[in-house]
Amino acid sequence: MAGRTYVLLHGAWHGAWCWRDVAARLRAAGHAVFTPTQTGLGERSHLLSRGITLDTFVTDLVQVLEAEELEDVVLVGHSFGGLAISGAADRVPGRIRHLVYLDSMVLEGGQSPFARLPEDVVAARRRLIAEQGGGIAIPPPPVSGFGIPEDHPLAPLGAAAPDAASGRHL
Repeated sequence: MAGRTYVLLHGAWHGAWCWRDVAARLRAAGHAVFTPTQTGLGERSHLLSRGITLDTFVTDLVQVLEAEELEDVVLVGHSFGGLAISGAADRVPGRIRHLVYLDSMVLEGGQSPFARLPEDVVAARRRLIAEQGGGIAIPPPPVSGFGIPEDHPLAPLGAAAPDAASGRHL
């Protein structure tokens, strides 16, 4: 079997680094692997701004697919990354072979992530955004919330994700 092409998209509070071990194993098995980092997150956290929306993440992903001339791609979206793979599949369906949602919400066209959550959860997240996220991002949960010891090298999880704070949608 010829190798496949995988694009692995991280979730909120992450960056491409979170796929390092998975990407290495896939490459060792003969597959092509791309692990872009979404604008405003990970090593691109310096770009976090009010102007970032879910559409930004979709555009980031589509740009990778087009710039790298990728076809027959398996898109894997973890958590918040699943929202962007849905949008990319809508924009460039001819480039996509499969979509894989890893612990992710799947939105319908025109739906925002907050539209899928209970009202009390949305209200709590909006409070966190206002109080701790500078009005633009949901702050990451405490490191202990991920089960990562505070002295572990992965403890600094990077910038918070916009996570549809604005209520904008696909």
